[in-house]
Amino acid sequence: MVAVSRAADRAADRATDDRGTVTVEAALALCSLVVVLALSLAAVVAVSAQLRCIDAAREAARLTARGEQERGEQAARRLAPNGAGVRIEVRGDEVSVVVVANPVGGLLPGVDVSAEAFAALEPGALLQPGALQQPGMVP
Repeated sequence: MVAVSRAADRAADRATDDRGTVTVEAALALCSLVVVLALSLAAVVAVSAQLRCIDAAREAARLTARGEQERGEQAARRLAPNGAGVRIEVRGDEVSVVVVANPVGGLLPGVDVSAEAFAALEPGALLQPGALQQPGMVP
């Protein structure tokens, strides 16, 4: 009877053995931490791209309204994130600038950030009415 009870005890110990669970839990925790870190980094990059779009649109609208259309285009290209589309429109006595960019360099398709800025033309500013559009601008 002693041999039978020892075998039964060993079988019961194997059924409730927790060896290896700490390793699995640590692996899951590390994976979760990496995912949270990656999402946080993507959010910071998206906010940065949004701020750059706002700056680019504002600066281009201001320069274009002063009559410096070419400098406005250059400023928008320089300040906007890489691969951003910029559209500058002059209608009547106002200027509209739209900047659209993918914040994570195309890794998140369908997620775009954009900014739009308006400015009134200053007296004496000579501009051609119409729209200027860079390649890659999303309509």
